[in-house]
Amino acid sequence: MPTSEDRVQIGKRGTVTLPSGLRKRYGLGTGDLLTVIDLGGVFVLAPEVSVVSKIAREIEQMREEAGLSLDDLLEGLDEQRRRFYQEKYGSST
Repeated sequence: MPTSEDRVQIGKRGTVTLPSGLRKRYGLGTGDLLTVIDLGGVFVLAPEVSVVSKIAREIEQMREEAGLSLDDLLEGLDEQRRRFYQEKYGSST
């Protein structure tokens, strides 16, 4: 993988803005966490990927693309649970 070098500046409150190309390449957005590793004066930033957060974002995006509201999803939840139970255990409760 080719390496790239970008310059960033530390803001008033210690904030650092990552270049948009890096954010896009690695799917980073507002609120994502990065771990900072100090290797004797060389700082390494590594994304903290929360599987739950990533899946939640993907589900939310699919829900929006399908044009469904949260109420739409919850409306059939009890019926789907009954069907699942019936298929798995052969009886309903």
